[in-house]
Amino acid sequence: MNYTIALFGEAQKGKFCFPYEIKHISQLFEHLGNPPKDSLGIYFAIQSLLYDRRLIFFRVKEEGFSRDDYLKGFNYLKNPDKVSKLSAIGLPNVGDHVIIDATYSINILHKSLVMISEKDLYDYLTSSRG
Repeated sequence: MNYTIALFGEAQKGKFCFPYEIKHISQLFEHLGNPPKDSLGIYFAIQSLLYDRRLIFFRVKEEGFSRDDYLKGFNYLKNPDKVSKLSAIGLPNVGDHVIIDATYSINILHKSLVMISEKDLYDYLTSSRG
């Protein structure tokens, strides 16, 4: 089975909200450059590639805070003509309930998972919903 992971993260270069389909680590650095300090997106992208996963990477302005960037990427993932099977959505450094809740319809469509850290889960569970 071929697993596809969509990852959202900061990067040194590249277009924002653009779906980069990455197959090799060299492509990752060619298109997106180095990761900014405290960013986890590129780190998890490397891990995904090392485990031979198909990767779609969306560059965002700031991990966890650029809601519009995430929502534009989510709209892309909702289109079955562009993404036929999605296994997981990786949201490093995201504890924002608006962003995480927006993945619900994608997860239902693809029967996929959301990957977040324990710290981000805590932020999500304790954040104000007002």
